[in-house]
Amino acid sequence: MASIARTWSAVLASSMLVAALAACGNNNNSNDGNGAASASPSASSSASSSASPSGASGEPVKLTIAWWGSQERHDATQKALQQYTALHPNVTFESQFSGWDGYFDKLAVQNSAGNAPDIIQMDAAYVNDYVGRGLLADIGSINTADVDPSVLASGQVDGKLYAMPLGVAALGMVYDKSVVDKLGLTAPSFDWTWDDYYAFGEAAKAKLGKDKYVFEDQSADLVDYTAYQYSMGKGYIYSEDGKFAIDKDTWIEYMTKMSELRDKGILTPADLTATDKELDPQLDNVVNGNAIARHLFSNQVTAIDALKPDTYAYAALPKGTEGGGWLKPSMFWSVNAKSSHAEEAKAFIDWFINDTDVAQTLGLTRGTPVSSKVVESLTPNFSEADKKSVAFLNSVTPTAQKFINDPQGWGSFKNDYKTIVEEIQFKQTTPEQAYEKLLKKADEYAAAAKG
Repeated sequence: MASIARTWSAVLASSMLVAALAACGNNNNSNDGNGAASASPSASSSASSSASPSGASGEPVKLTIAWWGSQERHDATQKALQQYTALHPNVTFESQFSGWDGYFDKLAVQNSAGNAPDIIQMDAAYVNDYVGRGLLADIGSINTADVDPSVLASGQVDGKLYAMPLGVAALGMVYDKSVVDKLGLTAPSFDWTWDDYYAFGEAAKAKLGKDKYVFEDQSADLVDYTAYQYSMGKGYIYSEDGKFAIDKDTWIEYMTKMSELRDKGILTPADLTATDKELDPQLDNVVNGNAIARHLFSNQVTAIDALKPDTYAYAALPKGTEGGGWLKPSMFWSVNAKSSHAEEAKAFIDWFINDTDVAQTLGLTRGTPVSSKVVESLTPNFSEADKKSVAFLNSVTPTAQKFINDPQGWGSFKNDYKTIVEEIQFKQTTPEQAYEKLLKKADEYAAAAKG
């Protein structure tokens, strides 16, 4: 913790952000053999990139690169790729970008067909799984001199770096402040409880009327239940040895309560929930006005603010006996283990995380950057949305829970979880019956993970 404080306190003058970075470390993975100590610092990121194979050989190289995200992230990333090609004219890119939905399904098909992208935007839920299947390359040669080892650890498996963290994000909530103010409601806060959450739902629904709802129903998202179980003092949904650890009584209690809120019109109804698409101008139920609030990560603040400037405010997820939110690497860059241009791909990632010029293009579209040098260069030019994002991160940090990558073999469990909970939403099964289905599915994942 002390080393992180020395690195970051001068950058953002925020001990809470410092703690956020420490909280992102994956305690299941060794920190030996990688990180700042093993990297060779360069005088500048541009210098390190120009010394790379992509700059030295002069041979034409086309890198395929895939990511998910908002339109804001797409636009910023495309500009960044153009900047890199301007520096290295022999390197061009074939971009594959989309929303979150279906991203990893497509990637699975590409891996099976042997045509996965060279550079892959990776999520923490899949890191251990992909490494275990030999799909990601060791990228430990990347210059990480300005990245704290505890942050870097989230992309390491057995001491080797397979996923380069790109930013830090906090889990909380977004709400439509204009609606809350208009209705004269007590706004959600960074210190509210589950009782406050339920009371807000009742009060808001009484004023909204029949066809408007208080919360987007995200109960089928494993993230929401994970936060609830954490907040109730029941720990993480997987044990330290990678086993299923969803507490039966807590889960049934949560799903029963969510069903009650749906019946009252506080949560969006199942048919409307099914059409929701986060950060889509037409389909996001908070953005289009169907609901007031939903969960959100701090790295998404600039994206939702761009859709409706000066409309939204932010809160923590409700707390019980403990806090429910956590800090996590927003996402990673990884390199396809079978890429024929692995060195060029690593050179690009090195430049992407270290270059202060491209940092001005990217801003906080992938969360608060992991390089202290980059954050220092960005801070004077923070937009109002950037400031909100950092304030969100800082406010969630004091009660943030430990973040842990999903265990190997469980990366797709969230998809089956969603399918099972949707049956509750559509009244096709009960919470008790659904839990038994979860147990059966968990047994299948556990068996597959053992090989």
